[in-house]
Amino acid sequence: MSEKTKGYLLAVIAAATYGMNPLFALPLYKDGMNPDSVLFFRYLFAIPLLAAMIKGRGRNFRVQSTEILPLVVLGILVAVSSLTLFQAYNYMDAGIASTILFVYPIMVALIMAAVYKEKVTMQTALCILLALSGIAMLYQGGDGVTLSLTGTLLVLGSALSYAIYIVGVNRPALKEMATLKVTFYVLLFGVSLFIVRLALNNSLSLPDKWYLWGNLVALAVFPTAISFLCTTSAIQRIGSTPTAILGALEPVTAIIFGITVFGERLTARDCMGIFLIIVAVTVVIAGGSITHQLVRFRKMFPRLPLKPKR
Repeated sequence: MSEKTKGYLLAVIAAATYGMNPLFALPLYKDGMNPDSVLFFRYLFAIPLLAAMIKGRGRNFRVQSTEILPLVVLGILVAVSSLTLFQAYNYMDAGIASTILFVYPIMVALIMAAVYKEKVTMQTALCILLALSGIAMLYQGGDGVTLSLTGTLLVLGSALSYAIYIVGVNRPALKEMATLKVTFYVLLFGVSLFIVRLALNNSLSLPDKWYLWGNLVALAVFPTAISFLCTTSAIQRIGSTPTAILGALEPVTAIIFGITVFGERLTARDCMGIFLIIVAVTVVIAGGSITHQLVRFRKMFPRLPLKPKR
């Protein structure tokens, strides 16, 4: 398996696992926990897991002085993105929040184009258009119902923070650092935001039911440790923009869990939205080979020379 193929596979896994956030978080909200407490335990449980993985691979925790500030910034960005998304769950349905969150690939593409002069190709634009069309199809709002402005702004803030993180983690300052170590320090610095907020508000809450601790562990493993680890590794292999576009699978994951776990109904509109997203993802995975295959196909039917007019 080539490095590029690994990158696409890792990006898909990252998107699918990140889409599990509502699956494990909503039962905790229902039990009375607040977003800061949920995220505190989510990060806290993920950190020793990553530390054990680092030690298991025989690596150390040393970082260069020039790497500390980028890691702190990335950690805060990830924490802000998580916090604003989890707060948005209190203002709108998790599926809608996950849908709106997908504007972050556009933000990534625009940041890369504006700041780093990355060319936005026709293929990239087409993928974004198809994926956003699919997201729009998945959205189901009631007649005359207006989305919460507060919730919408929170999700957009989450998308922007995540977009900046995706771009930032691919910068040269951290290019040589192992993926595991980057993810470990991002979460380590990120959890500090929740420690400060909980200390200031004195609002730490615990699950009332013992089995809900399993939800906190699952949040630490799937949408945190696995997702961030795969995201960082995918970005280092295929770049920021393709990884972001493959994030289209996040709302698809939310739809699938909504149907299988929460008994939501799959409509023809949902099917069309999922189809458009899958097409967009397929185009991204195919990459430059699409152009190559089209050229080959065109050469099978050479243009015949025109006969001169008499």
